[in-house]
Amino acid sequence: MTLLPGSTIGMLGGGQLGRMFTVAARTLGYRVLILEPDFHSPAAQLSDDHIIAAYDDEVALTAFGQRCDVITTEFENIPAQTLEFLAQFCPVRPSAHAVKMAQDRIVEKEFVRACGLQPVPFAAIHTAADIAAAPHSIQFPAILKTARMGYDGKGQVTVHSVAEAQAAFAQLHGVACVLEQRMELEREISVILARSVGGEVRCFPVAENEHHNGILHQSIVPARIDAALAAAAQAAATRMADKLEFVGVMAVEFFVTRQGELLINETGSAYPQ
Repeated sequence: MTLLPGSTIGMLGGGQLGRMFTVAARTLGYRVLILEPDFHSPAAQLSDDHIIAAYDDEVALTAFGQRCDVITTEFENIPAQTLEFLAQFCPVRPSAHAVKMAQDRIVEKEFVRACGLQPVPFAAIHTAADIAAAPHSIQFPAILKTARMGYDGKGQVTVHSVAEAQAAFAQLHGVACVLEQRMELEREISVILARSVGGEVRCFPVAENEHHNGILHQSIVPARIDAALAAAAQAAATRMADKLEFVGVMAVEFFVTRQGELLINETGSAYPQ
């Protein structure tokens, strides 16, 4: 599929990332249609048009899908059912299948293992009994994270014992969580790659990320790591993209431990190519 200038790209979500996407797309000659419930969304201020509606409004989604040549998402928490519905009208990148993986930390970490790669040591937590069994697979201190919807440090609690983890689980209303072992890190790095419909992959230079209070403060490119580690990270990210049959641009975040281990933390927001 060749998407020529003048085509309409549909964007689900209208925040600051969507605004940057809109600027780039319109500079290249594309039209951008936003579907976003917030009337004052940053992306909609610069888009060609804005449909103000909820992400599950099928009447609005139908009108949206009929006007687009391709559809993408600003962030990974758009309902996968919405992407499945829109796929009847035009290509949706990334696919609902890929988004489902990124939306749930338990599913995501199990996918990493299925790729033959190494996530941060974790235990899936569905009940308080799972917390009691967790010391068999991880060590404290650890971080209890909600499996869905958490970001920028939200939905996360540092815990130092089973008792603290159980109290935090109750504080998080007993929703599904992952209990991740807290690692001694040298740094965090990210690989951003683009993968085409035909499976061709190109990686950007590896970035090194610095956080303040759980929120990304700055990225340094290229990362201050050796060439072998950078190549290993790019190969791991490519393996994940291939197994997902991903189409578009995705980010994979890694932890580099003080022992030199390369652990996959999570996948990041994705955009179409």
